[in-house]
Amino acid sequence: MRRAHPDITGRPVMITGAASGIGRSLARRLSRLGSPVAIADQDEAGLAKTAASLSGTVLTRVLDVRDAADVTRFAGEVREWMPAPLAAVFNNAGVALTSTVLDAVPEDDDWLHETNFHGVVNGTRAFLPILVAQDAGAIVNTSSVFGLLGMPYQSAYCAAKFAVRGFTDALRQELRGTGVRAITVHPGGITTNIARNARMRKDPQGLGRTREQMAAQFEAATLTSPDRAAAIIHHGVERGKARILVGPDAYVFDALARITPTHYYSLISGLQSTLSSRRRRAQ
Repeated sequence: MRRAHPDITGRPVMITGAASGIGRSLARRLSRLGSPVAIADQDEAGLAKTAASLSGTVLTRVLDVRDAADVTRFAGEVREWMPAPLAAVFNNAGVALTSTVLDAVPEDDDWLHETNFHGVVNGTRAFLPILVAQDAGAIVNTSSVFGLLGMPYQSAYCAAKFAVRGFTDALRQELRGTGVRAITVHPGGITTNIARNARMRKDPQGLGRTREQMAAQFEAATLTSPDRAAAIIHHGVERGKARILVGPDAYVFDALARITPTHYYSLISGLQSTLSSRRRRAQ
């Protein structure tokens, strides 16, 4: 009998956003455990560095996930390359943007939505036919804790990550009764370079902070390493989870969304103030 949730360990996988962060850690982890890994990113140098660190079979592709036609071509390349049925598709590529709604620049919002939402849709549509033909495998789409709660100065990011959540939840229902699964991943604060690469035209709080200063503050507050995030995601997929919360802060966000869906930010602000005071006293 076919297992309800077959292991992905040792079986081919595809990962976007693999030049750094969670994507790189997923590629390294799964390759080390015997999976042939197809990796893609628009950062050619970072992608090459990831590929050089892998121990097993690898297919690399410089790819902009915003280009639906090229993502479809890449899916065809993966279909020809994979030495066994494809176990999982990790639509993980993402970018960040910080702005108030009042000062938002439409072109910046479009840039983020094209990568964080349409990139996920493009990856899903390109690879889903392979999985459906196999009647097996998993589509694993990266949302965020900001896909659970709306946060100030992150309107575009939240909108895209909520959209990923809704899109994947709808897909999950369409796949009921098949061997293909649709999974959302909701990382909390992960220590990656996403904040350093974010678009920011000015400090949204009017404090005059630079991008580097804001990125440093973000990184100081993160609770989970990319390697730990990759392990949580890997285990969550293999355990058959439909939604994977990554990091202790993700569980806090999830609880707040359920308990106080409109007043959560007062609690978050209070918690942040308490943690900041403790850090200052410890210095």
